[in-house]
Amino acid sequence: MDRRNSPFLISVLCLGIAFLYLPMAVLIAYSFNASALASVWGGFSTAWYTELVHNRQILSAAALSLQVAALASTGALVLGTLAAIALVRFTKFRGRLLLAGMVNAPLVMPEIITGITQLLLFVSMLQLIGWPSRGMTTIVIAHVAFCTAYVTVTVQSRLQSADRSLEEAAMDLGASPLQAFVDVTLPIILPALVSSWLLSFTLSLDDLVISSFVSGPRSSTLPMVIYSKVKLGVSPDINALASLIITGVGACVLIAGYVLRRAERGRQAEVLQAAG
Repeated sequence: MDRRNSPFLISVLCLGIAFLYLPMAVLIAYSFNASALASVWGGFSTAWYTELVHNRQILSAAALSLQVAALASTGALVLGTLAAIALVRFTKFRGRLLLAGMVNAPLVMPEIITGITQLLLFVSMLQLIGWPSRGMTTIVIAHVAFCTAYVTVTVQSRLQSADRSLEEAAMDLGASPLQAFVDVTLPIILPALVSSWLLSFTLSLDDLVISSFVSGPRSSTLPMVIYSKVKLGVSPDINALASLIITGVGACVLIAGYVLRRAERGRQAEVLQAAG
């Protein structure tokens, strides 16, 4: 019997897909609910999308979250890549074990502990040197701290599998170590860099716990605003916002899949052309 056509496996697959995506479909449907009550259907309406567009609190929180995510993911990419290069290319130096432990610590540290410790650090620094005040700056610093770990692990695994002999061949041909790294190794690890930046951007955009500790009174991120509204009950405008986010993420996934599929077909065509 072909296991791929097993009724049990197909049923489990359908249940898993329904468990993941059925709540999203219900949420999108209720975002067009004319009633202000989430449990009562009052007819089809797009009023909540119109209200969302004019909601300055949500729009300002979304803009702040996007700025923080972009800055934090870029800073984490730079620091994480340097840390990965140090751990892979320099196998023996004083403090290597400490650096590896500090890099991996945020991966296993509970977010609430990270948030408390960073809050105490920022309060102490503000009392000693008068900087930084709690706000966008402290949120970016905190997000860089935990996103760097994910970048380091991702880039480190890619660097370890990269062929070092290609870089050595470039240096034998007259390239400097920096030029050989930029021209040879950097294109090889570029997919890891892109995926690390996207992962850091997503983690920063999604963070709630750490941001709640290190943010200031006028620097609420989008997850903080959503959480504060949901605590008072499910709001239809939040349903509309979640529907837009789901639609945007789904569109990005489809576009990325299409681009990767075209690139793979192009590579296969080049291989066949070279073989012919």
